[in-house]
Amino acid sequence: MQFEQNDIQTTLSLLEQYGKGNALKGTKLRFEGTGGKDVYNITAPFIDRGEQIIAGRLEGRETEYSEVVFFRQEQDVWVPHPDYPSYELQDPFFTLINGELIFGGVRVIPDPLYPEHIVSWVTQFYRGKDIASLRAFLKGPYHMKDLRLIELADGEIGVLTRPQGLKGGRGSIGFYKARSLADITREDIEAAPLFENQFALEEWGGANEPHLLADGRIGVLGHIASFDGSGQRHYYAVTFAFDPDTLERTPLKIIARRSDFPEGDSKRADLVDVIFSGGLVRKTGGLAELYVGASDAEAYRIEISDPFLEYEQR
Repeated sequence: MQFEQNDIQTTLSLLEQYGKGNALKGTKLRFEGTGGKDVYNITAPFIDRGEQIIAGRLEGRETEYSEVVFFRQEQDVWVPHPDYPSYELQDPFFTLINGELIFGGVRVIPDPLYPEHIVSWVTQFYRGKDIASLRAFLKGPYHMKDLRLIELADGEIGVLTRPQGLKGGRGSIGFYKARSLADITREDIEAAPLFENQFALEEWGGANEPHLLADGRIGVLGHIASFDGSGQRHYYAVTFAFDPDTLERTPLKIIARRSDFPEGDSKRADLVDVIFSGGLVRKTGGLAELYVGASDAEAYRIEISDPFLEYEQR
């Protein structure tokens, strides 16, 4: 079917295209040394000082106040790295820009009178040559999660945004380019144009991890989400690609859903059918490893066909 930019794809139509999903179930990641707390919404693994690292959201089952911890692998178990501090953040992410590590997460803002209530949040960014040297350098607008950066083929910085409210509804994806990290401002982030008609009015989505593709376009690992009639949340991992100059984009495509992974714990009853895209590692042979958080309680990985290959082979 020919895709038109004004065609709005719903989770229902995307699920019909996805069919029965992945033939093989994903694998649960094991974490120890967490004091009985859950680890979810992880990054994909990355190398820091010669060690493979995963950043994960560490959180008690009865709260949404969390910390991001850097874990290293010891055989088949992930344990907190003894040399690295934790951060009072949610939903970590990373990228490399000009050879520098860019790390970030969501900092929640509590009600000063009722600290148990979260009233807003901001995306906080850090930079350094490695984890040990990270320093804060950028804070996004209030009430905006899923803010991401990527180094483009021409050296400029791509900024993926996700406003909510009068602009963005329940959550839409925007994009603009900055000349350098120093040129990124909250005002420009808020003014970034949105991809038109990407999500239905009652649904929402966001970018989790951008990838620079061979032809200079940006491949986006993200999520699409909706409520059903009983108030249950449904989150799916999706991808799409776009031209950073024209914003011309491909259709959304579901690449994983909760049923592609083993059954497990859930933070709440309304979060059972939720996966949150953490990161994607592209491999040889047309395959990729997808890392996700599940049901706000667990973390998984699954091997899938590389979803970005079709964009590069057009």
